Amino acid sequence: MATAPVVESASGQRLTRKGQQTYRRIVSEAAALMYERGVASTRIEDVQTAAGVSASQIYYYFGEKDGLVRAVIDHQCESVLGVHTPLLANLDSVEALEAWRDVILSIHRDGRNQQGCPMGRLTSELSRSAPEARADLLAGFNRWEEALRDGLRAMRARGELPDRVDPESFALALLAAVQGGLVLTQARRDTVALEASLNTLIDCLRGHADH
Repeated sequence: MATAPVVESASGQRLTRKGQQTYRRIVSEAAALMYERGVASTRIEDVQTAAGVSASQIYYYFGEKDGLVRAVIDHQCESVLGVHTPLLANLDSVEALEAWRDVILSIHRDGRNQQGCPMGRLTSELSRSAPEARADLLAGFNRWEEALRDGLRAMRARGELPDRVDPESFALALLAAVQGGLVLTQARRDTVALEASLNTLIDCLRGHADH
């Protein structure tokens, strides 16, 4: 059984169970606000009100706003990858890729999650102005890409894909298709572009699998 990660205050003090609950409530409320409004438009006062905490509590747990933002990044990366990783861990066929695609489409269809991928939204806002935040987000994307890559490697090892298929290139292309497709989903208010980009890559893989 996996152990829960140790949660510490900004000064490195290990938190009590109650402190961890408060910490996670603050992060969850901040993540929701930053997803809806953006990081720059989310004030510490807004987080205080949403989480029902004081300014001193936020300072104790996170220090300045940058500490809270990095905690939100970690939260959003874990939330997104928590959806995808179990599916990708069992990726052993083109049908499994299609099931993964269907989950993504279901999350963003019918106008839900109109702000796009939480990781992508944070990246677009922070990648130029916050190097540490960009590094945290890149680490999250690398984990996502690695899960795709490992699945495609497993398919190739099982004989589902021929040796000429490059798992690294296809994994990166699939991730780019998701992120680019979600940007267009925001603009179009539909998932047509997202579905088309993923279908094109999956059909290409199916063609390799059939030959």
